[in-house]
Amino acid sequence: MRRNILAAAIIGAASCLTIAAPAHAYLMFFGQDDNGSNTVPLAAHPLATGARTSFLSSLVGVGTEDFEAHSGGAPLALTFPGAGSATLTGTGSIVSVPPGATNGFGRYATSGSKFWEATAGTTSSFSVDLSTAIAAFGFFGIDIGDFDGQLSLRLTKTDATTEDIVVPHGTGGGTTGPQNGSVLYFGLIAEGAAEEFTKVEFVNTDVVGGDTDVFAFDDLTIGSLEQVCTPNCPQVPEPGPLALLGIAAAVGLLTLRRANRQTTIG
Repeated sequence: MRRNILAAAIIGAASCLTIAAPAHAYLMFFGQDDNGSNTVPLAAHPLATGARTSFLSSLVGVGTEDFEAHSGGAPLALTFPGAGSATLTGTGSIVSVPPGATNGFGRYATSGSKFWEATAGTTSSFSVDLSTAIAAFGFFGIDIGDFDGQLSLRLTKTDATTEDIVVPHGTGGGTTGPQNGSVLYFGLIAEGAAEEFTKVEFVNTDVVGGDTDVFAFDDLTIGSLEQVCTPNCPQVPEPGPLALLGIAAAVGLLTLRRANRQTTIG
């Protein structure tokens, strides 16, 4: 039986939890750093960053979109090396906030000054439509869950079926709730071609006081199945056959020179 693996499930600033969920055939990566402020951003978010590092270490040759070169609203077209293009649709737009500040509502960029401000709920949604089937999807989410809603990703697979993946974030808003200005990273990687997908829809349910949650979305990474290298990701490139022949020739030449030198001295 194939089991879902949560490779890095870290909830809160000081807790660590590994979750074995029902079979999805996806590797999932999650880390969250709580904040509790709508006006002061986190200076660092090591748990979320650690989850991202683990996610990226399972891929090779992928690209990440930090939104610094973009402006305006949906639809927003993006290009990723080796994985085709993605179009952000639905409710959302590019927002710019100076580093070290928030927009006053707990939202800010995790790199640079720009992010995609998205809205997800029961009557409004934000989606990422993909030009080709992909196997890897990862992002930073800032200020998610402060309206006590539960965020899920609805994947549309190549056979047109859908599957909802719960993002295991905390909840809690108010004026000082831990989710205000919090930073999470969530990534998933398909284990095979049957799990590839062509669309990711952000669905948020059970939102208190309304039906939507507005959050910052930044540093999006997508990858094709060919860019997935886990569990055998390359560390140091091994020399090819020609390089090995060259090394052997160099060793032989060095040995011959030493032998000649010893003969001359003798």
